[in-house]
Amino acid sequence: MKRMASILLLGMLLAPMGFAQSDLQPAAIVRLTKSEPITVKQYRTEVERMERQAGRALDAAERRQVLDVMINEKLAIQAAERDKIVVSDNEINQQIQQLRASLVQQVGRQPTDAEFAIAVRNETGLEIPAFREQLRRQLITQKYLLAKKENLFKSITAPTETEILNAYALTKTKYIRPETVRFSMIAVPYGSDSGAKAKAKELADRLIREIGSNPAKFDEAVIRGQSPSAGYQAGDGGYLPRNLEAQQIAGQDFINTAFSLKQGEVSKLIEGIGGYQIIKVTETYEQKSLELDDVIQPGTRITVREYIRNAMLQERQQAVLARATQELVTELRAGNPFQIFESNLKW
Repeated sequence: MKRMASILLLGMLLAPMGFAQSDLQPAAIVRLTKSEPITVKQYRTEVERMERQAGRALDAAERRQVLDVMINEKLAIQAAERDKIVVSDNEINQQIQQLRASLVQQVGRQPTDAEFAIAVRNETGLEIPAFREQLRRQLITQKYLLAKKENLFKSITAPTETEILNAYALTKTKYIRPETVRFSMIAVPYGSDSGAKAKAKELADRLIREIGSNPAKFDEAVIRGQSPSAGYQAGDGGYLPRNLEAQQIAGQDFINTAFSLKQGEVSKLIEGIGGYQIIKVTETYEQKSLELDDVIQPGTRITVREYIRNAMLQERQQAVLARATQELVTELRAGNPFQIFESNLKW
């Protein structure tokens, strides 16, 4: 019995070691310039990250595609290192600053480090150190691709005026600007319970009594709303098109009210989604079929012509990028400078 107990205890102690060893076994080994493994743990971690982003389990073919991408990346990085292509910390920091700038546009202020880390985690499933490493690998791969396929990228030409005119002739029926208004808004959030909602209604009623239909009084209330102690929010509400998407976001009563007002008029009190609102229309635009030199969306300077040119150019760039990537992958994989361990790919 003592011997059996010892054997069972030894088995319990060795079992975790077996799992750890399995994690460290290679899913693949890349050998372009040096022997570098992709461990089962690395492969599984990447598959699980992709599954979280997709919101579902990946099938066998999709899992294999993940491994192929990992192999291709290692091949490209080894080739880049061989050709002395590097990425500096400053280049990585510039990319991160661009991502921060895009987040500023979404939240209307500079995000804290913690908020930025949460946004990165939600978008990529990675913590900041791992995200920086992923950025480094991506930038090295991009630099190597651009260097090796420079002639292909140089072959991209901008669309001609004739090509733009032809594209517009085929698609002009989609360039219709819906009836649109720009508005300023005073918003009193509901709060999380009936007591908070009643308090918000009391403040909203007081504001509408003070403002009435007077645009100047509305503007004064907007200025007061910039104070953190105002108890409500106020400012430019942006441009609102009259379509189903906008109605789903703002609510039917809000849309109907906004488009019943003339420029400069103040609305009644609106019980909207998430709060009470008072608005003043500051600009109005009728529905219009857009010509090539018309601005495609109020508040921007991009014309239909520029929009079509940019879309056509981006399509050409994407096609060349796909071709260059496929050519590079074929070249890097020539001679099979990697080995896949099929028996280690299941868990």
